[in-house]
Amino acid sequence: MCLKFICERLGLIPKWWQADSTTQLHFLRNTTPFIIRYFSASNQHSFTVSYLVNSCGLSPETAISASEKIHFENPKNPDSVLALLRDSGCTNTHITKIVTKLPSLLLVNPEKTLLPKLEFFRSMGLSKKVLIPKHNFLKSVHVNNEGAMKILKRSSWSSSGKTIAANIAVLRETGVPISHISFLVVRYHTICQKSDKFSENVKKVVEMGFNPLKFTFVNALQAFCQMTESTRQQKMVMYRRWGWSEDEIVSAFRSRPQCMQLSEKKVTKVLDFLVNKMGWQPAVVARAPVAICLNFEKRVVPRCSVVKVLLLKGLVKKDLRLDHFLSLTEENFLDKYVIKYRDDIPQLLDLYQGKVSFMELGFGS
Repeated sequence: MCLKFICERLGLIPKWWQADSTTQLHFLRNTTPFIIRYFSASNQHSFTVSYLVNSCGLSPETAISASEKIHFENPKNPDSVLALLRDSGCTNTHITKIVTKLPSLLLVNPEKTLLPKLEFFRSMGLSKKVLIPKHNFLKSVHVNNEGAMKILKRSSWSSSGKTIAANIAVLRETGVPISHISFLVVRYHTICQKSDKFSENVKKVVEMGFNPLKFTFVNALQAFCQMTESTRQQKMVMYRRWGWSEDEIVSAFRSRPQCMQLSEKKVTKVLDFLVNKMGWQPAVVARAPVAICLNFEKRVVPRCSVVKVLLLKGLVKKDLRLDHFLSLTEENFLDKYVIKYRDDIPQLLDLYQGKVSFMELGFGS
């Protein structure tokens, strides 16, 4: 068989095949190693490709592609894996799909690796006939494979599946995007609340003015589902003790629903620092509830200390909002509030890094 014929069959003949002999020789020098590699690789993996086609139902093209990832010369282990899959209820169609997506499965130890996993699912009542519909259901709400596996491993799935489906229907009717629904399904605890209670909480969140299209709706719903009415009232009382009005509490919740899920200990620590130590008025803090939700030691204390010094020195505006500088990226905050004023206050970076205290800079208690 001539080299030109081989190249034609492989689709390697360029338009300039009829060019001068020098060009042809140059082309052949570049192509010949590829042809050798092609036939060498095909011969080396011929058994793997043949097995994938004949035993697993893959197309020749898919089998060749898969043979680049796996290679075996003996059917013993692959045969054992396929037998175990068939005993577990897999049809030939299932096996073709499984091997296409995960050809390396044919090389695992069927007794030590694959069988324990299958028995684990059986122990939860998740046979192949049950598992596939549930997995397809999770896929329908855009849950990825990793999230689906986490959910299917939960022993409570079998008893809460119908509840989850009903709650998802409520969210869809309300207009919640499928990506947000997927988030709730993976988080699980919110979406598996009893349907009547869940519907009631969805209605409350809508009535409070949360937009179902925005992610704050999901956060608010989680807050409602994870707290009893008495707990929510206790949180309201806690914020009132710090001087927040009813409207300020509701406004803060709409802005940052997480502020209603924080412990009293965390809220007290942050508000004591901001109001009593830094001197910000309660109403000022209420307009920036993000301050309560962020990391206290790593974000709130160093940034507020720096900005307070700048305020006392008259270097920044007095009406500077807490949420403005607390929400900046690390790089932007350093540029705008530390590096910019290092000539005015040389120890500002030390204060930000916790090397000196607010009092050590001479700003009192």
